[in-house]
Amino acid sequence: MQFVRWDWNSTLEEELTIKMLRRRALSVLGAAVLSAALMGASAPASAQTKAAKPLKIVVYGGSGAIGSRIVNEAAARGHQVTVVDRSPKPELAPQGVRVVQGDALDAQDIGKNIVGQDAVISSVIVRPAPTADFSLKIAQAMVAAQRAQQGANKTRFLMVGGASSLFDAQGKRLIDNARQPVAFEVSGAVAALDWLLTVKDVPWTFFSPPQRISAGTRTGKYRRGGDQLVVDDQGRSAISMEDYAVAMIDEIENPQSVNKRFTAAY
Repeated sequence: MQFVRWDWNSTLEEELTIKMLRRRALSVLGAAVLSAALMGASAPASAQTKAAKPLKIVVYGGSGAIGSRIVNEAAARGHQVTVVDRSPKPELAPQGVRVVQGDALDAQDIGKNIVGQDAVISSVIVRPAPTADFSLKIAQAMVAAQRAQQGANKTRFLMVGGASSLFDAQGKRLIDNARQPVAFEVSGAVAALDWLLTVKDVPWTFFSPPQRISAGTRTGKYRRGGDQLVVDDQGRSAISMEDYAVAMIDEIENPQSVNKRFTAAY
């Protein structure tokens, strides 16, 4: 593209040239914007958009690898976020996010923190887990806090789960295909889901990641599944932590799996 410097000594011909080039540049820019809009879903990345209705969301374990990305995603969409951790790190939280101390195993403490909240997320992941029933105890404490709430409207509980409870193409749980003893955090997440499936009186959602989840790029794209592992054409089952967070907040904004488990992958 040719650029013409504007100065006060320009002749009429130069001024006309400038106007022509400006119109041409705007035309090219407009075409590029239109092309990007038409491409839509094929764009390499997707920026967060503000939610139509800001929600109040509490995140336990919000300073962890997955939890921090959930917090970032929720805050970027304009939701009111509170992070609860046993060892709070306010300096790591996005601007506007409230950080408090709390215990995901203490139902009374959870009850105080979820008053008036739309959703509470447990992204507490400890490796190695201290006990075989660690994840189960978190789920039970969250549900106990929900049940203690007054009135019919209960704060919705969502749990960052594991992949081992998902079913493969042969209808077997991944944990059943393990060739060696599984860690407490694996068996514990399965136990937590199995117990939650018996809970009918309060709203909960268990979000299983695919087989592989790691730090990566936010694309804003993923495929949802239910109880079966989601794989691509090459048999891979993966998602970035960033897009896992996208799917989590999408589920809160647009509930599709209340009192169910779901999964998501590329």
